[in-house]
Amino acid sequence: MPNIGSYDERIKDFDWSISEKELGYKDGDVINIGWYCSDRICQMGKADKLALLWENATGREKNYTFNDVRLASNTIGSFLRGLGINDGDRVCLFLDKIPELYLGFLGILKIGAVAQPLFSAFGDESLYVRLANAETTAIITQRKHVAKVRKIRDQMPYLKHIIVVDYDGRKPLREREIAFSLEEQTPVEDLEIFPTKAESTSVLHYTSGTTGQPKGVQHVHYSLISQYLTAKWVLDLRDDDIYWCTADPGWVTGTSYGIIAPWSLGITQCVQDAGFSAEAWYRFIQKRKVTVWYSAPTAIRSLMKAGEEIVKKFDLSCLRHLASVGEPLNAEAVIWSERVFGHAFLDTYWQTETGSIMLTNFPGMKIKPGSMGKAFPGVEATVLDPKTYEPLTEPGQVGLIGFKPGWPAMMRGYWNNEATYKGKFHNGWYLSGDRSSIDREGYFWFTGRDDDVINTGGHLVSPFEVESALLEHEAVAESAVVAKPDEVNMEVVKAFVALKPGFEANADLELKIMNFIRKKLSPLAMPQEIEYVNSLPKTRSGKIMRRVLHAKEWNEEVGDLSTLEDDE
Repeated sequence: MPNIGSYDERIKDFDWSISEKELGYKDGDVINIGWYCSDRICQMGKADKLALLWENATGREKNYTFNDVRLASNTIGSFLRGLGINDGDRVCLFLDKIPELYLGFLGILKIGAVAQPLFSAFGDESLYVRLANAETTAIITQRKHVAKVRKIRDQMPYLKHIIVVDYDGRKPLREREIAFSLEEQTPVEDLEIFPTKAESTSVLHYTSGTTGQPKGVQHVHYSLISQYLTAKWVLDLRDDDIYWCTADPGWVTGTSYGIIAPWSLGITQCVQDAGFSAEAWYRFIQKRKVTVWYSAPTAIRSLMKAGEEIVKKFDLSCLRHLASVGEPLNAEAVIWSERVFGHAFLDTYWQTETGSIMLTNFPGMKIKPGSMGKAFPGVEATVLDPKTYEPLTEPGQVGLIGFKPGWPAMMRGYWNNEATYKGKFHNGWYLSGDRSSIDREGYFWFTGRDDDVINTGGHLVSPFEVESALLEHEAVAESAVVAKPDEVNMEVVKAFVALKPGFEANADLELKIMNFIRKKLSPLAMPQEIEYVNSLPKTRSGKIMRRVLHAKEWNEEVGDLSTLEDDE
């Protein structure tokens, strides 16, 4: 019997106090996510239970009990506090999926500092933009990534500490760099937990928009109330589960459901710090006896592409519940997974800004392949008229997905960007930026983004950020970036480029420009195709009309071109 039981029964008279009671929290109490995910679990008698099963691409393994997690996060927190890092200071985690990333996340929160996880594949410019916006005090990183930090260090006087967790002594550390080894540090048994309250800032996650720089989404410790209960009911996590969330904690799924939710429930989770391969993933599931698997549509489609024969090589009978997040999960993938694994991947919908699952398919509920499911109990969701922001009443009408503010994990702001934050709310609704319809039974059906943001493999890429970086290349005079359809990633980045005089359009230059973006921003932001053009479509006021280029890629009607400047 699933944890949620009957959806209809759960939705009646629902109140978030259900979660508060289970967590032993009362309004006004201290609530510190770091403590709830480690010390509290130990106090419940689970100190010796395995919390983390970790391995990397070479097969190296490390296991941690909940008491190990408690001690390690205490030790990291104590070290940071000893450097003079205070509550409210931003501490960036710029690490691969190594144990220090997961343990450091809790350690930062325990001392009241703000965790700022960033994807380790980011280039120096993407890193700089996010550290500069947050005025980050310290960054925890590895030898392999420290060169990126050194490139931008002198532009960041507020960055006081660059902590290297795997320093081997071969090359001298430089200005502001400090070595830290969890293995060599004396474990800290008792750490004074900073008394954070419900509205104390906990995590700063950066997300991309259509225009402007990436925005720091500000979450609070009270988000735990949503994350705990959604994981229990949607992911159906139980005490004897082995759970695998494939997301990197550089993205919100990797923190909300790859650290906070499972550990607040006292669940054993496993982490694989390695690149994707179907065989490696299936071997990992078999070896770790994974029971609950939370992944992304891009990965699922890649598994589909690898075929069904490879699945037969492995015993995956341990799996009992599968869920998906990050982008729409196509109906074919749902049907395929049910046939191949004996369980359908259940689609879940939420965002960095919402902090927790909002629309979802539940275990035990009727599944409509291709649908995002229904609103989580306690979440008021609808589709809105794009002009009036009033709820649409007819089934099947397409509108903007809107949520009524008030759920615990909702963002509390964009860092130093109050105007953009306020712009996300209209007529009493939070606007997600996505479009959907609702059928007669209350199921939501995704239809597309309401802006130009590119969702590639579940990760949002800002066209503006890529365009800005392209203009820094010596050959590029003008650029426009749009989404291009892709079989596996749903959509990828495509750039239209007008060259400066003296540069020749050829494949060699295309490769150079691609690698320039890869190093400057990230592999995700790198254009998968560059089309050279003489000029870009613009309005008479000079604004590039991305929608004209987007329509061309997607074989859509271009629409009104009355504002397009005349061709000369």
